[in-house]
Amino acid sequence: MMRASVSDSEATVAGRLGELYVLHAPAGLRFAYYLSGDPEWARDLVQDAFVRVAGRFAHLRQPDRFETYLRRTIVNLHTSRLRRLRLERDHLAREARRVAHAHEDPDPAERDEVWRAILDLPARQRAAVVLRFYEDLSERESAEILGCSVGALNQLVVRATANLRTAIGEEDR
Repeated sequence: MMRASVSDSEATVAGRLGELYVLHAPAGLRFAYYLSGDPEWARDLVQDAFVRVAGRFAHLRQPDRFETYLRRTIVNLHTSRLRRLRLERDHLAREARRVAHAHEDPDPAERDEVWRAILDLPARQRAAVVLRFYEDLSERESAEILGCSVGALNQLVVRATANLRTAIGEEDR
């Protein structure tokens, strides 16, 4: 017997929500269209807003102000969408700038020429260049690995760079 009364109340609420939809959806649709300027987006706004307000229907302070709640929810959803679109545009703009600044990989022939020149360097100069520029270690870390002072490491890098410029021919670059 109790089961029937729960079903009756659910049917009553469902019927009431159906009436509210028929009563307020057309005005909500016009309002959403004026906000968005897009009929498809306006329909989505009204449906999403109605679902949200209907889900909270039992908790509304003033159920007779359903239309006000519906309109406020439409505004909130529209604002959220605009915010999300702005964030997406900003992200895409940042990504486009990042991609524009990305460098292209050098020509494999040039890369091979550089590696050959590096391999021709004396062992300590080659180690200094590899540790500093390819392994991206700090001066202190590189000097510690090579067992020399930071000044000595810097001298190795300077001599290696000069030797590479001579070997590769900087005027060609």
